[in-house]
Amino acid sequence: MTSVQPPLNVSKVAKQGSLSQYVAEQLEALIVQGKVAVGNKLPTENSLCDSFGVSRTVVREAITHLKSLGLVETRRGVGTTVLRAKAEEPRPAQHINPTTVADILHLLELRLTLEPAAAALAALRHDDADRELLRAQHNAFIKAHAEKRLARQEDYLFHFAIAKATKNPFFASFYEQWSKSVIPRAKLLSIEIDPKSSDRYLERVQAEHDEIIEAILSRDAQKARDMMFKHLDRAKNMYAQYRDQT
Repeated sequence: MTSVQPPLNVSKVAKQGSLSQYVAEQLEALIVQGKVAVGNKLPTENSLCDSFGVSRTVVREAITHLKSLGLVETRRGVGTTVLRAKAEEPRPAQHINPTTVADILHLLELRLTLEPAAAALAALRHDDADRELLRAQHNAFIKAHAEKRLARQEDYLFHFAIAKATKNPFFASFYEQWSKSVIPRAKLLSIEIDPKSSDRYLERVQAEHDEIIEAILSRDAQKARDMMFKHLDRAKNMYAQYRDQT
Protein backbone atom coordinates (compact mmCIF):
# COMPACT_ATOMS: atom_id res chain seq x y z
CA MET A 1 0.00 0.00 0.00
CA THR A 2 1.38 3.37 -0.96
CA SER A 3 1.15 6.50 1.13
CA VAL A 4 1.51 10.17 0.30
CA GLN A 5 4.57 11.80 1.78
CA PRO A 6 4.17 14.89 3.97
CA PRO A 7 5.68 18.13 2.62
CA LEU A 8 9.36 17.61 1.96
CA ASN A 9 12.17 19.34 3.80
CA VAL A 10 13.79 20.97 0.79
CA SER A 11 15.33 24.30 -0.13
CA LYS A 12 13.74 26.78 -2.47
CA VAL A 13 15.90 27.04 -5.56
CA ALA A 14 17.85 30.09 -6.64
CA LYS A 15 16.42 32.05 -9.55
CA GLN A 16 19.37 31.29 -11.78
CA GLY A 17 20.61 28.33 -13.77
CA SER A 18 18.41 25.34 -14.51
CA LEU A 19 15.60 25.36 -11.95
CA SER A 20 14.38 21.93 -13.00
CA GLN A 21 17.87 20.52 -12.55
CA TYR A 22 18.05 21.82 -8.97
CA VAL A 23 14.62 20.40 -8.17
CA ALA A 24 15.49 17.04 -9.74
CA GLU A 25 18.78 16.83 -7.84
CA GLN A 26 17.11 17.48 -4.48
CA LEU A 27 14.33 14.97 -5.14
CA GLU A 28 16.83 12.36 -6.36
CA ALA A 29 18.88 12.82 -3.19
CA LEU A 30 15.80 12.34 -1.00
CA ILE A 31 14.91 9.14 -2.86
CA VAL A 32 18.44 7.73 -2.81
CA GLN A 33 18.74 8.51 0.92
CA GLY A 34 15.47 6.69 1.60
CA LYS A 35 13.66 9.80 2.82
CA VAL A 36 10.96 9.01 0.27
CA ALA A 37 10.63 5.24 0.44
CA VAL A 38 10.19 2.90 -2.49
CA GLY A 39 6.47 2.39 -3.06
CA ASN A 40 5.52 5.77 -1.61
CA LYS A 41 4.26 8.67 -3.64
CA LEU A 42 5.88 12.06 -4.00
CA PRO A 43 3.86 15.03 -2.80
CA THR A 44 1.40 16.47 -5.28
CA GLU A 45 2.53 18.79 -8.03
CA ASN A 46 1.05 21.78 -6.21
CA SER A 47 2.84 20.83 -3.00
CA LEU A 48 6.17 20.49 -4.82
CA CYS A 49 5.66 23.89 -6.45
CA ASP A 50 5.10 25.43 -3.00
CA SER A 51 8.03 23.58 -1.40
CA PHE A 52 10.54 24.60 -4.06
CA GLY A 53 9.03 27.96 -4.97
CA VAL A 54 8.88 27.10 -8.68
CA SER A 55 6.31 26.73 -11.44
CA ARG A 56 4.45 23.60 -12.55
CA THR A 57 6.60 23.49 -15.68
CA VAL A 58 9.78 23.27 -13.62
CA VAL A 59 8.34 20.50 -11.44
CA ARG A 60 7.16 18.54 -14.48
CA GLU A 61 10.60 18.80 -16.10
CA ALA A 62 12.21 17.58 -12.87
CA ILE A 63 9.82 14.62 -12.66
CA THR A 64 10.59 13.78 -16.30
CA HIS A 65 14.26 13.62 -15.38
CA LEU A 66 13.56 11.29 -12.43
CA LYS A 67 11.51 9.08 -14.75
CA SER A 68 14.44 8.94 -17.18
CA LEU A 69 16.56 7.57 -14.33
CA GLY A 70 13.97 4.89 -13.61
CA LEU A 71 13.41 6.25 -10.10
CA VAL A 72 9.71 7.07 -10.41
CA GLU A 73 6.64 6.46 -12.52
CA THR A 74 3.64 8.73 -13.00
CA ARG A 75 0.13 7.39 -13.53
CA ARG A 76 -2.94 9.47 -14.23
CA GLY A 77 -5.16 9.67 -11.17
CA VAL A 78 -2.53 8.01 -8.98
CA GLY A 79 0.40 10.41 -8.88
CA THR A 80 4.16 9.88 -8.95
CA THR A 81 5.39 6.75 -7.18
CA VAL A 82 8.98 5.89 -6.25
CA LEU A 83 10.06 2.69 -8.04
CA ARG A 84 13.62 2.24 -6.81
CA ALA A 85 16.18 3.97 -4.59
CA LYS A 86 19.06 3.81 -7.06
CA ALA A 87 19.15 5.43 -10.47
CA GLU A 88 19.09 3.00 -13.38
CA GLU A 89 20.96 4.18 -16.46
CA PRO A 90 18.52 4.02 -19.38
CA ARG A 91 19.96 2.50 -22.54
CA PRO A 92 18.50 2.40 -26.05
CA ALA A 93 19.27 -1.31 -26.56
CA GLN A 94 20.16 -4.39 -24.56
CA HIS A 95 22.97 -5.49 -26.88
CA ILE A 96 24.80 -3.79 -29.76
CA ASN A 97 27.18 -5.23 -32.34
CA PRO A 98 30.78 -4.72 -31.06
CA THR A 99 31.89 -3.11 -34.34
CA THR A 100 29.02 -0.62 -34.09
CA VAL A 101 29.95 0.16 -30.49
CA ALA A 102 33.56 0.87 -31.53
CA ASP A 103 32.39 3.25 -34.28
CA ILE A 104 30.06 5.07 -31.88
CA LEU A 105 32.79 5.51 -29.26
CA HIS A 106 35.28 6.83 -31.81
CA LEU A 107 32.76 9.39 -33.04
CA LEU A 108 31.80 10.46 -29.52
CA GLU A 109 35.47 10.90 -28.68
CA LEU A 110 35.76 13.28 -31.63
CA ARG A 111 32.55 15.10 -30.76
CA LEU A 112 33.78 15.62 -27.19
CA THR A 113 36.72 17.63 -28.50
CA LEU A 114 34.56 19.83 -30.77
CA GLU A 115 31.02 20.30 -29.56
CA PRO A 116 31.64 21.75 -26.09
CA ALA A 117 33.62 24.52 -27.81
CA ALA A 118 30.84 24.94 -30.39
CA ALA A 119 28.25 25.30 -27.63
CA ALA A 120 30.36 27.97 -25.92
CA LEU A 121 30.75 29.91 -29.16
CA ALA A 122 27.04 29.57 -29.92
CA ALA A 123 26.27 31.07 -26.52
CA LEU A 124 28.41 34.09 -27.31
CA ARG A 125 27.58 34.60 -31.00
CA HIS A 126 24.02 33.47 -31.69
CA ASP A 127 21.55 35.97 -33.13
CA ASP A 128 17.75 36.16 -33.12
CA ALA A 129 17.44 33.81 -36.10
CA ASP A 130 19.63 31.25 -34.32
CA ARG A 131 17.51 31.53 -31.17
CA GLU A 132 14.40 30.81 -33.19
CA LEU A 133 16.01 27.86 -34.95
CA LEU A 134 17.40 26.38 -31.74
CA ARG A 135 14.00 26.53 -30.06
CA ALA A 136 12.31 25.07 -33.14
CA GLN A 137 14.72 22.13 -33.32
CA HIS A 138 14.45 21.49 -29.59
CA ASN A 139 10.64 21.49 -29.85
CA ALA A 140 10.85 19.13 -32.84
CA PHE A 141 12.84 16.69 -30.70
CA ILE A 142 10.26 16.92 -27.92
CA LYS A 143 7.45 16.28 -30.41
CA ALA A 144 9.22 13.28 -31.94
CA HIS A 145 9.80 11.78 -28.50
CA ALA A 146 6.15 12.34 -27.54
CA GLU A 147 5.17 10.46 -30.71
CA LYS A 148 7.35 7.52 -29.62
CA ARG A 149 9.84 8.00 -32.45
CA LEU A 150 13.60 7.68 -31.96
CA ALA A 151 14.15 11.34 -32.92
CA ARG A 152 17.36 10.58 -34.81
CA GLN A 153 16.95 13.35 -37.39
CA GLU A 154 15.62 15.81 -34.80
CA ASP A 155 18.59 15.12 -32.53
CA TYR A 156 21.02 15.74 -35.38
CA LEU A 157 19.29 18.98 -36.41
CA PHE A 158 19.43 20.25 -32.81
CA HIS A 159 23.20 19.81 -32.70
CA PHE A 160 23.58 21.13 -36.25
CA ALA A 161 21.71 24.31 -35.23
CA ILE A 162 24.27 24.82 -32.46
CA ALA A 163 27.12 24.38 -34.95
CA LYS A 164 25.57 27.00 -37.24
CA ALA A 165 25.08 29.40 -34.33
CA THR A 166 28.86 29.51 -33.79
CA LYS A 167 29.05 31.71 -36.92
CA ASN A 168 32.14 29.70 -37.85
CA PRO A 169 31.39 28.02 -41.21
CA PHE A 170 33.91 25.25 -40.56
CA PHE A 171 31.98 24.02 -37.54
CA ALA A 172 28.82 23.89 -39.63
CA SER A 173 30.41 22.24 -42.67
CA PHE A 174 32.24 19.70 -40.52
CA TYR A 175 29.01 18.76 -38.77
CA GLU A 176 26.98 18.80 -41.98
CA GLN A 177 29.11 16.13 -43.62
CA TRP A 178 28.24 13.65 -40.87
CA SER A 179 24.47 13.98 -41.35
CA LYS A 180 22.33 12.12 -38.82
CA SER A 181 24.89 9.28 -38.67
CA VAL A 182 26.60 11.41 -36.02
CA ILE A 183 23.76 10.41 -33.65
CA PRO A 184 24.63 7.03 -32.08
CA ARG A 185 21.03 5.75 -32.27
CA ALA A 186 21.17 6.12 -36.06
CA LYS A 187 23.73 3.31 -36.15
CA LEU A 188 21.51 0.84 -34.30
CA LEU A 189 19.49 -1.82 -36.08
CA SER A 190 15.74 -1.89 -35.46
CA ILE A 191 16.01 -5.34 -33.90
CA GLU A 192 18.55 -3.99 -31.38
CA ILE A 193 16.25 -1.24 -30.07
CA ASP A 194 14.55 -1.76 -26.71
CA PRO A 195 11.39 0.43 -27.00
CA LYS A 196 10.70 0.86 -23.27
CA SER A 197 14.29 1.55 -22.24
CA SER A 198 14.81 3.71 -25.33
CA ASP A 199 11.87 5.89 -24.34
CA ARG A 200 13.44 6.55 -20.94
CA TYR A 201 16.80 7.13 -22.61
CA LEU A 202 15.25 9.83 -24.81
CA GLU A 203 13.76 11.46 -21.71
CA ARG A 204 17.33 11.72 -20.41
CA VAL A 205 18.56 13.19 -23.72
CA GLN A 206 15.70 15.68 -23.75
CA ALA A 207 16.52 16.82 -20.21
CA GLU A 208 20.18 17.32 -21.20
CA HIS A 209 19.13 19.26 -24.31
CA ASP A 210 17.05 21.47 -22.01
CA GLU A 211 20.18 22.31 -20.01
CA ILE A 212 22.25 22.98 -23.13
CA ILE A 213 19.76 25.27 -24.82
CA GLU A 214 19.06 27.18 -21.62
CA ALA A 215 22.78 27.89 -21.20
CA ILE A 216 23.19 28.95 -24.83
CA LEU A 217 20.16 31.24 -24.86
CA SER A 218 21.32 32.75 -21.55
CA ARG A 219 24.69 33.51 -23.22
CA ASP A 220 26.48 31.57 -20.50
CA ALA A 221 29.41 30.23 -22.51
CA GLN A 222 31.06 28.27 -19.71
CA LYS A 223 27.85 26.56 -18.69
CA ALA A 224 27.02 25.79 -22.34
CA ARG A 225 30.45 24.18 -22.69
CA ASP A 226 29.99 22.21 -19.46
CA MET A 227 26.47 21.02 -20.29
CA MET A 228 27.49 19.85 -23.76
CA PHE A 229 30.49 18.00 -22.34
CA LYS A 230 28.29 16.39 -19.69
CA HIS A 231 25.78 15.34 -22.38
CA LEU A 232 28.35 13.70 -24.66
CA ASP A 233 30.51 12.27 -21.89
CA ARG A 234 27.49 10.58 -20.34
CA ALA A 235 26.68 9.05 -23.75
CA LYS A 236 30.29 7.88 -24.18
CA ASN A 237 30.32 6.23 -20.75
CA MET A 238 26.98 4.57 -21.41
CA TYR A 239 28.06 3.12 -24.79
CA ALA A 240 31.34 1.98 -23.23
CA GLN A 241 29.25 -0.32 -21.04
CA TYR A 242 28.25 -2.25 -24.19
CA ARG A 243 31.92 -2.66 -25.09
CA ASP A 244 32.73 -3.89 -21.60
CA GLN A 245 29.99 -6.52 -21.82
CA THR A 246 31.85 -8.36 -24.61
